[in-house]
Amino acid sequence: MSSIDIGLWVTGGLLVMVVLGMRVAFAAGLAGLVGLIWIFWAKRSYDPEMLGWAIEVGIKTAGQVPHGKVANQALSLIPTFILIGYLAYYAGLTKALFEACKRWFAWVPGGLAVSTVFATAGFAAVSGASVATAAVFARIAIPEMLKIGYDKRFAAGVVAAGGTLASLIPPSAILVIYAIIVEQDVGKLLLAGFLPGVFSAIVYAILIIGMALTIPGFGPPVRGFTWRQRFASLPPALPIVAVVVIIIFFVYNPFGDAWGTPTEGGAIGAFIIFCMALLHGMRGPELKDALIETAKLSIMIFTIIWGVLVYVRFLGFADLPGAFADWITSLHFPPLGILVCILLAYAVLGMFVDAIGMLLLTLPVVYPAVMALNGGETVSAAESAFGMNGTMCAIWFGILVVKMAEFCLITPPIGLNCFVVAGVRPELSVQDVFRGVTPFFVADAITIALLVLFPQIVLWLPSFA
Repeated sequence: MSSIDIGLWVTGGLLVMVVLGMRVAFAAGLAGLVGLIWIFWAKRSYDPEMLGWAIEVGIKTAGQVPHGKVANQALSLIPTFILIGYLAYYAGLTKALFEACKRWFAWVPGGLAVSTVFATAGFAAVSGASVATAAVFARIAIPEMLKIGYDKRFAAGVVAAGGTLASLIPPSAILVIYAIIVEQDVGKLLLAGFLPGVFSAIVYAILIIGMALTIPGFGPPVRGFTWRQRFASLPPALPIVAVVVIIIFFVYNPFGDAWGTPTEGGAIGAFIIFCMALLHGMRGPELKDALIETAKLSIMIFTIIWGVLVYVRFLGFADLPGAFADWITSLHFPPLGILVCILLAYAVLGMFVDAIGMLLLTLPVVYPAVMALNGGETVSAAESAFGMNGTMCAIWFGILVVKMAEFCLITPPIGLNCFVVAGVRPELSVQDVFRGVTPFFVADAITIALLVLFPQIVLWLPSFA
């Protein structure tokens, strides 16, 4: 049996374990370990006396992964971004942001839902976690929408869908993970996520306004705020703007050299929000809760990374990524058509695997294939299939797959944001939330199609870095 055959059998076993309900981290780690042992034993012609040696070498190879791959400075961004989000909640910035958006945007049809979308987008700019964003606004926005007569399912859907914006709008933990897996510049990827994230929020808002204009009694506008009240709502939300500016200038300074690394920007942003939280009355118990929640989410993400990277190490020995890339490039179909099929496959896979696990499992195989489809890592824009050089193709594809990961956060049966919203609001069932997010599937499909057809939406900001 060839190494490619072993890779396919082990990958099949991994998918079976995931479908049966095993956690991605443990399924991937176990599959990777078994695969390594199998590969090494196969190299010794399955000699029974060499099985012990294969087990020893396989365990040692797998054991080098957690420290060797995760001891990466860029990964320190993940806990700092998540901490910023939880501290912002205790600083009262989420309520201030929602109030500001409500006063400025609630007058349009479906205004309170539109305000919720823009508020989640603003909070996403200081929180790297979609789950945290959904949990926070489920407490704040849903009661406000129910109070003026919104359908409870749609109100929940707005919050669940709005929470996904944290996956794209920097600081984004999942973009950091993508950058590390494919070895691309973290700063450029964070910049690239800004415009698509804002664009997604605008598409959501247009969808809501369209529904309010066509469905009688849907989302009544909220009026009565004076201009003085609107301007008075801005100062309490200014710390969010300050943190966004700091992080962007640490990633990319349009007026000169960057102020520092993205890691330093994330740490300073967390410190600013921490000071604001203290000024707004956060004390020991609240700080403890923020740190514990940050630790829980960070540990979950790092555990998935450790487990999947063991599987990725096995894929390298099996040479499955190279074989898949060769197969993709040999297909007699237009490159853009193949890319669309890959994105559709992500949509299906996301129904059964969480977003981070899905990217970590697939990128080691899919990313080299997409790069080969474009013409390789070093291809020039003139010679490429997608009209962009290798670096820009990596950034563009990264935004596309992260947008697909957003999509998977609200798709049944395991759309994590929907479970979070239902968990926070006891009057809602998970089925209610899944029904409420259904219109946003259309909005996401439109957004993804436009990002595919007009790559400059993604690449305009990174082109200046």
